[in-house]
Amino acid sequence: MATQHTADHVIAIDQGTTSTRVIVFDREAREVASAQREHTQIFEKPGWVGHDANEIWHTTKTLLREALGKARLGRDRIAGVGITNQRETTVVWSAETGEPIADAIVWQDTRVQPIIDALAAEVDPATGEAYGTERFRKITGLPLASYFSAGKVRWLLDEIPGARDRANRGELRFGTIDSWLIYNLTGGAALNGTASIHVTDVTNASRTQLCDLHTLDWSDEALAAFDIPRSMLPRIVSSSERIGEIHGVPGLEGVPIAGVLGDQQAATFGQAAFAPGNAKHTFGTGGFLIVNTGEQPVFSGNGLLTTVAYRVDGENPVYALEGSVAVAGSLHHWLRDNLGMLRDSTEIEGLAASVPDTGGAFIVPAFSGLFAPRWQPDARGVFVGLTRFVTRAHIVRAASEASVYQTVEVIDAAAADTGVRLGELRVDGGGSVSDMMMQFQADMLGIDVVRPEILETTALGAAFAAGLATGVWSSLDEIGGLVREGRRWVPRMGAEDRARRLRLWNRAVERSLGWVDEDVRVYADGQPRS
Repeated sequence: MATQHTADHVIAIDQGTTSTRVIVFDREAREVASAQREHTQIFEKPGWVGHDANEIWHTTKTLLREALGKARLGRDRIAGVGITNQRETTVVWSAETGEPIADAIVWQDTRVQPIIDALAAEVDPATGEAYGTERFRKITGLPLASYFSAGKVRWLLDEIPGARDRANRGELRFGTIDSWLIYNLTGGAALNGTASIHVTDVTNASRTQLCDLHTLDWSDEALAAFDIPRSMLPRIVSSSERIGEIHGVPGLEGVPIAGVLGDQQAATFGQAAFAPGNAKHTFGTGGFLIVNTGEQPVFSGNGLLTTVAYRVDGENPVYALEGSVAVAGSLHHWLRDNLGMLRDSTEIEGLAASVPDTGGAFIVPAFSGLFAPRWQPDARGVFVGLTRFVTRAHIVRAASEASVYQTVEVIDAAAADTGVRLGELRVDGGGSVSDMMMQFQADMLGIDVVRPEILETTALGAAFAAGLATGVWSSLDEIGGLVREGRRWVPRMGAEDRARRLRLWNRAVERSLGWVDEDVRVYADGQPRS
């Protein structure tokens, strides 16, 4: 008689800004197998960042087969698949062929700033004054910014020949990367007559600037302002529910897709930050603070974003405040790839820890302007405090410290919004492996910093969501019991030293503000921009 196996493993697809990773987890939240690959970053013009959506899909499909092969598990052992993704990155594709009409526009891209400026400048007929950047804050929880998906969709419809006519005829589909992967995983344009699924979850929807946070449906007002047909948009589903089945991936035929969360919300889920007041900060390509605010949205007066943290099927949504820092780990990538200061990422910790401080140097990495809490699109990156004493090690350390200073800013903003000071900060992401940086973070916050035992919290959060919907785990409490502390840092710096360093950081930031004007635009790409 054949042995009967229990479906007790979950696969997580972690589709990030620079790479895609697939991890197989068992019921104890242990990593069984994984596979990872980087994808191409496309920089056509200053401020433009693109991805080839087809490359991302084909890479994901390859990695699923590779990870499943390493795990040596049959279809009957896989309970479900969870997806977590880079948020805001925008794909528009043909409903008939499944082909993207252009490269995906990445969340870091700033080409849509003129669209954002025009929407902010429009006059409110009720007041006779310009709407400003807060135009959709009360609906979507977000300020007008190039960061979010809506402006990117509008740009594609305006700039790609024939796109707007096709959209108006119902021939185009829009989605963030989760939607794009689910569409392809469930059959794509056509596979043996199977109809693919066009959905997104509440967390990704909340990052488009098109979702009404109160109804968790698409906002007619925002759609009209951005001139985006509703027919393009996916159906909004919960973060943890059975969404559809996989078709066309050998070894996974019929496996349910049962968890979907944007990457930062997935990390929140993976850190088991399920109670109001729980917070985590992810040190990845960017830096992202999320503070759980419970079942009612809290609207920020201090530059943070109001977003959906997660929604379990059949339950009320849980909201959060978020502080989004555009450049964190990508600053080290820039030092490596653009300036040649690093051979690879393994050098970072040794160099940064080899000096006691930055020698007075500061880096403000405002490559795409400054995000939360300042929201200054015309800021640009600066080095300040350079002397002949400053070495490569000082600059690498200054890059690490820049992530810490920006984290302090968003945590202070969250405290101002909620009236609650954090007792400790849970951290994750690639940057959290730096002991030097985590100690400096504890010093600059004056609170403990805690890193979990399992560092892959983004992938783990997607796995938890899928496993919760498929019966691998029975409750959030059970999931919380699987998240264990790995290391804790306690503050060692005095208050006076901390205050002095923050004053110097703020002086450095002031040097980055208001840099972009017409002269800079001409210098950057050789021709004036309208």
